Amino acid sequence: MSLLLENIVERAISGPARAALSDGARTLTYGDLCRAVDDVARHLGELCAPGDAIAVCMDNSPAWVVLDLALIKAGCISVPIPLFFTDRQLNRALAHVGARALIADRARAGFSAYCCLTAADSDLGFYPCNERSVALPAGTTKVTYTSGSTGDPKGVCLSQIDLERVATSLVDAIGTKYAGVHCAVLPLAVLLENVAGLYPTLLAGGNYHVPPLANLGFGKAFVPDFAALVRGLAACKATSAIMVPELLRGSLAMMAASRTSLPEMKLLAVGGAKVAQALLARAERLGLPVYQGYGLSEMGSVVTLNTPAANRPGSIGRPLRHVDLAIAQDGEITIASPLFLGYVGGPASPSVLKTGDIARRDEDGYLHIEGRQSNVLVTGFGRNVSPEWVESELLSEPVIGQALVFGDGAPALGALIVPSALQVEDAALEEAVDAVNGRLPEYARVAHWAKVMPFTPASGELTANGRPLRDAIHQHHRELMAQALLAPGRHIGFFETLVAATRNERQTLQATPQIRDGLRGEITRATYLDYLTEAYHHVRHTVPLMRLARSRIGGDRAWLVDALDHYIEDETGHEEWILRDIQHTGGDPDRARQSTPRLATELMVAYAYDFVSRINPVGFFGMVFVLEGTSTQLATRGAEALMRSLKLPPDCFSYLLSHGAIDLEHMRFLQQLLDRIDGPEDRAAVVHMAKRIFVLFADVFRSIPHNPARAHAI
Repeated sequence: MSLLLENIVERAISGPARAALSDGARTLTYGDLCRAVDDVARHLGELCAPGDAIAVCMDNSPAWVVLDLALIKAGCISVPIPLFFTDRQLNRALAHVGARALIADRARAGFSAYCCLTAADSDLGFYPCNERSVALPAGTTKVTYTSGSTGDPKGVCLSQIDLERVATSLVDAIGTKYAGVHCAVLPLAVLLENVAGLYPTLLAGGNYHVPPLANLGFGKAFVPDFAALVRGLAACKATSAIMVPELLRGSLAMMAASRTSLPEMKLLAVGGAKVAQALLARAERLGLPVYQGYGLSEMGSVVTLNTPAANRPGSIGRPLRHVDLAIAQDGEITIASPLFLGYVGGPASPSVLKTGDIARRDEDGYLHIEGRQSNVLVTGFGRNVSPEWVESELLSEPVIGQALVFGDGAPALGALIVPSALQVEDAALEEAVDAVNGRLPEYARVAHWAKVMPFTPASGELTANGRPLRDAIHQHHRELMAQALLAPGRHIGFFETLVAATRNERQTLQATPQIRDGLRGEITRATYLDYLTEAYHHVRHTVPLMRLARSRIGGDRAWLVDALDHYIEDETGHEEWILRDIQHTGGDPDRARQSTPRLATELMVAYAYDFVSRINPVGFFGMVFVLEGTSTQLATRGAEALMRSLKLPPDCFSYLLSHGAIDLEHMRFLQQLLDRIDGPEDRAAVVHMAKRIFVLFADVFRSIPHNPARAHAI
């Protein structure tokens, strides 16, 4: 038995009534937790064999914790899958690791549940995968994916003994007196929260508070509600939590704006990227005890950490007691005898792990990260600049949510900048860049910049811990970067031009009564079914339209063919999702399939075919901009409102819920694609098509029967 499970059993005997898990609605004591783990482990033993790889794709909850511990007891290999993985990424990960089954807390497209597994009063689906067996290193008990890459996933194999070594080192370094209420802010599928949040809390006898992520402001993919996050931390009286710098920045800005505090918080650990001194100073002024750390998946998460007893602001702390860390002559951090066993399908772990991180150690043993060995930029004037330094200064500005600095070989540096919120004005970003430049020496100032959509793990541009994947970002934005470096100041790409050019038409669509009332949950079930039927009739033409556009694009625009192939792969079969939603909502999918679309739907589809065939196939991307932009902004909000008002389960909204997250990634892909289009005729065609489709799509919604007086009729 593992040390962690033994500890839980001992606490169940010595203090069975002590709170172990909570989510705001219920509390499990250590006695409850011990029994729940036994029950689920027993059921798992009937469904799978020791050594089987079992993937887990669930929201944060007590059930996630119980299942994680039960998999340890059953001798299975746990493979946590982040919720932000697309279906394609999920399927690749399952095949890559040879998963025997997937356990999920919601219906998954393309999977049929074999049975229901109950954990902590939550019903979970057990989905056999029938994947081929994959040989994993001996002793593997957990496989964590280092990023949500759109390419082949990279799985790090870890043993339970080594994961518990990290957790016990953390308890030793921090002390059990801080084991109060730890609030899970990060997804448990992220190794940092699993190993550095959950395990030390249970080992120290604390209460692990694990509400659904939506309760902490993470209901919308990659768009945190920082007011909800701060309220959630205050409501549970959290004494500790783990954040990435982006969440810390947003929380501090919200606390300052609302003049709120978190008086119970005793330890807020932050890792994943360099934190600017200005941000740490702001946290201190607000009374927030922030402690920086540093870690790697290959080391079971945490390597170094500042603690209340040993803290040097600006450093990443001292190594944990089990870590054999050295700094090479060139400044690179190396670690002897790394904890991981190897990568899935790759070689065993090396005797010495070269991290690629450059650091210095001060006279008291604290480490200071100075950047990545591979990231150093050399300007056209021969000055070496660590991009992390400049980025940390940019990120200390509240209006900047993410930043990536570039310009290797260029006379001056450039930056891709993501606003911290949708409502941030361009003028505020300009002021922030000017303020940062005022603090930097001339050779390190940002002379060129462009605004982009958020970097996310699902796009392959960000690790799950919030670290930018620079090669992927450079690849995705290489044309935009090149254009930005041509002239000083802010560069505005075609995507932003398109957004501005279609503002009036977009407002016309959003003002339609059916959309307005749907977002408030004030439509009937019949209206929702009518919407799904019309959605089926236009969505089933999406792939044929893409194939038509593909067949007519050639010559110097052939690169667009690859983009259409990407869309075709992702969009194929989505009309079947809609039919399943109709069935689950109480409608007749066969009747919907055989029905005749309304005139407005026919006109929108016919116009698209005509434009692609007769005028310019590149204009089709204007339709993509409309449909995916609408889904990104409205789908998740509308689905959540209707679930509440119509009292329908999530499997009635698989199309809307999936598109709220998927289309965010598609919109990012579309921005990168549109910014590559430079022909005036092609750009004009995209703008023209987008304007027309906004109006025609609004007509589709207006054509759906709608009676707001009967909005809550079931």
